[in-house]
Amino acid sequence: MSETPSSMIRAEIVINGGSAFLAQGQDVHDLKRNIEAAASSGGTFVDFIVEGNRSVSALITSTSSVTISITTVLYAAHGTGDDKSPFGGFYNL
Repeated sequence: MSETPSSMIRAEIVINGGSAFLAQGQDVHDLKRNIEAAASSGGTFVDFIVEGNRSVSALITSTSSVTISITTVLYAAHGTGDDKSPFGGFYNL
């Protein structure tokens, strides 16, 4: 029987002022590389999964402002990264 972890890493992405928490399991380093490549190419969509297991496609251009921050928080069971099982609606409570 496995124990539920007491804490987890939470990554938040802010794109041009709009923010979302990335789902657990998202490869932040890979996402950063994809964002850098999109900005360098003149613009393309970058896909990722946010908390609640929702798929997001963001158009990243050379003028996009993107910030990713990482913190440790108490464990939450939702946001596993499985976009086939979305959780909630517009509000993740």
